Order: sequence, then structure tokens, then C-alpha cells
Amino acid sequence: MCNVCGCGTGSVEGHGHDHDHHHAHHHDHGGGHGGDLHFGHGAAGVEVAGMSQARLIEIETDILSKNDRHAAANRARLAALGTFAINLVSSPGSGKTTLLCRTIEALGAQPLAVIEGDQQTANDADRIRATGAQAVQVNTGKGCHLDGHMVGHAMDHLDIAPASLLFIENVGNLVCPAAFDLGEDCKVAILSVTEGEDKPLKYPDMFTASRLALLNKVDLAPYCDVDLDLIEANLRRVNPGLEVIRVSARTGEGMESWLNWLQGSRLRKSARAVAE
Repeated sequence: MCNVCGCGTGSVEGHGHDHDHHHAHHHDHGGGHGGDLHFGHGAAGVEVAGMSQARLIEIETDILSKNDRHAAANRARLAALGTFAINLVSSPGSGKTTLLCRTIEALGAQPLAVIEGDQQTANDADRIRATGAQAVQVNTGKGCHLDGHMVGHAMDHLDIAPASLLFIENVGNLVCPAAFDLGEDCKVAILSVTEGEDKPLKYPDMFTASRLALLNKVDLAPYCDVDLDLIEANLRRVNPGLEVIRVSARTGEGMESWLNWLQGSRLRKSARAVAE
């Protein structure tokens, strides 16, 4: 079980199943310079009392390799369909579900499906279904992220059309989802302007792993004393190749650019599937 958040169990709307989630996180409270505390030293990048760095690396490698096998199966399944899959990642409260609802409404008749990840409740899946889209809720319990096995199981409960879009809304967390491949084509990170300019620097792994960042709630920028250009600069500081689109689900700003990015990505994926 995860030493920080206890991930280990997930369920797809009543279909409970266990997962091997023993990835180690640091809890060793060592001292640092100038009174600061620095965790995560050593070859494994983590410290756990009583465990050697070699053992920690062995555990993490085993977990990720198992996950990668499930992710590879998901990826092959989606490639055969020519379906473009997006792993939506963010912190809680970024406006991820609202933005997804607006996106689905704007896409109209475009075939799509949604996998919703949350620790508890089916609230977000219910909101998605209210748009007319098919959605499956995955509750991770104490788990801090979706994994390849959960997503594959959820896909079994969806009618995924060829050349469609699959949105995977991950658990709100800027840490653990960065490490887990779900079989998606790419991660899209959603960052609200209300979270401040420094989030990309504090949580670099997530933004490094993402292909696109949606800078959301830009309509609130005048009220938050936030520098949008600085946020973008910090995003590209951790990932120079990251694409950034400024959006507002409330006002519709930037939605056309986001939709064009989605449809262009979908068409390129479906064209490759036909060619192969």
C-alpha cells in the first residue's frame, strides 16, 4: 500500500477489484540546509525507514512494469480503433470536469466516451452523462491515481467507437498520475490561474509528462493578481516543448483552439489506423 495515500483498491461502479500498488513515497524526515527539510534522496528518489535503496527500486520497477503491461494492452486496443485517448490530469478544483462538460457539448455529434476517476462518489460521471455522453466512474478508494488495469476494466464497460475520442479524467493529484501510463496518447494538464504562478515549478513531473497544458479560468486572472505570462514561462521552464492554450469554460475563451487541437489529434490518429 502506498506509504502516503494508501492506494491499492479501485472499483468500476460496483465492480470491485484489487491492484498491486505498493509504490514507495518518502516519509523519512531528514534535515536539510538552512532549516529546510529535503526528502527523496538516494538512487530510488525516495526514503523509507528500514528499506534499502535497492529494495525500493525493485518494488517501484515491479509495480510500474505490471502497470505498463496493462497500458500496452490498452494502447493496442485504442490503436486498432483509431481512437485518440487523452489523460486529463490536474489538482483538485482546477475546473477539469466543468471544462470537460463544455468540451463535450461543443463537440456535438462527435463520438466519444469518458472514464471518470475519483476516490469516492459518482458525481462527476453523473455530470458527464447529463451532457449525453457515455461515462464510466472508477472509484479508487484510498488510491491517488488511475492505473492501466483500472482503465482497461473501465473500457470493457464502454462502447468505444472507431475514430472517436476517449477522455480519461484522472484523480485530482499533481504527483502520482505523472508516473502511471494508462495507454493514452498523451496527458493534458489543466492548471487553474487561481493556483498561482509557481505550480509548474513545485510539481514539475506532471507538466514534463504532459503534451499540452490548458491554462484554465483565465477570466478570473484580473481578480487573482496573477501573471499569465509568468505561468506560461514556468510551464515551459520545466517542459520547453509543452503546448499551452489559455481557456475559460465559463466565457468560452480559447475553446476553439482547444477543440481544434483535439480534432486535429483525433484525425491524425485515425488516419494512421487506416494506413496500418
